[in-house]
This record gives sequence, C-alpha cells and structure tokens, in this order.
Amino acid sequence: MRHIVIKHPLVCSLAVVLLASSVVVAEPAGAQAPVDGASERGLARIGALGEYRIGPEDMLLISVWKNEAMTRTVPVRPDGRISLPLLNDVMAAGLTTLELREVLTKKLAEYIPSPEVSVIVADVRSFKVSVIGEVTRSGRFELKSAATVLDLLALAGGVTTFATRSQIVILRPEGTTMKRIPFNYNKLSGEQENFYLRNGDIVLVP
Repeated sequence: MRHIVIKHPLVCSLAVVLLASSVVVAEPAGAQAPVDGASERGLARIGALGEYRIGPEDMLLISVWKNEAMTRTVPVRPDGRISLPLLNDVMAAGLTTLELREVLTKKLAEYIPSPEVSVIVADVRSFKVSVIGEVTRSGRFELKSAATVLDLLALAGGVTTFATRSQIVILRPEGTTMKRIPFNYNKLSGEQENFYLRNGDIVLVP
C-alpha cells in the first residue's frame, strides 16, 4: 500500500490545535462570552482530541539548558525509542511531551545537577490513517494536522457512485482488538457527528 504525504499550508498544526484547546481567557465576574451552537460543537470536537502522544517516526527536539552536547533533534525509531548521549535508549512512543520531559529530567539528574529539559515535536510523522473501499484514491495518508472523517474522504477524492454511504465504518485499534465505529454519511446534517480521526484509524467505505 502506498504512503501519501499530505502537507497542508500551515493553517493549524495538530500541536497548535491542542494548545489552543487549553487556553483560558480571564473575564470580569459575571461576564459570559456568547458562544453559538456551531462554536460549541467545534470546541467539543477539539477537546475530544486529547493530548498529542509521540509516535514512531516523529522528530523530537530535545533541549537541555546550558548543555549544547545534549541538545539535538532525534527521530523516534520504529521500536518507539530515542537515543541520547549518556542515557542511550529511552522509550518515547506513547508519551506526551511533558511526560517524556519528566522521564529525561529524572534520568539526566544522575549525571547533571538540576537539569532543565524541554521536549518539542519538531515534525509530526507518526499520525497515519487509512481509507479503503469505494473511494477515488484508497491508501494510507500521513497527516500533519487534525483531520475529521470528511477531511480524509476529501483527501481520498471522495466516495464513488457505488459507495453505500450509510454504512461507512471506522476501524479503530484498541489494544489487541479493533473497535468498529459506524458513520452514516447521509445523516451528517442531523444525527451523525463528523468527528476527528485518531492515529491508526482505518475508514472502510463499502
């Protein structure tokens, strides 16, 4: 199966979306910002994304304050680990940047007094989803930002005239099992919510 790299203009990277969802704006007591229904639904979908977790192939910028030898950009290997001086191999996949920062700080404390560590995802490469079935271009897509089911269908060129739009299924890996999430394209204006995909999701269009 071919890999298709999608590089949208920098409208909103996944990291920026996640950061924006955590911003709180202080307002005078009793003041209420007007939020319409569409905005509420959009905020709910953004919040549902959760924190970004590092995955294989991501590029990480590891910075240690006042220690240029330890500051470098490293790739996450297929086994989920990164290699750093002094520490050798450290598991990074599955962790948030803050969680990895805590792990590195604790390990470096054995060699460096009071290390100040920062971790940044310099390039998202592990966010991959697939679409198969009755679409114009089936395949595996490497995404650089958050994408909904409709976004992926659009990237795949849309569904064909033979597609059963009411019986689309999203296959989502959960441990050793595969969760099936029904998606009714025909009811998007009412009952069906257009939700964000997760890493590893497979959209099946019968």
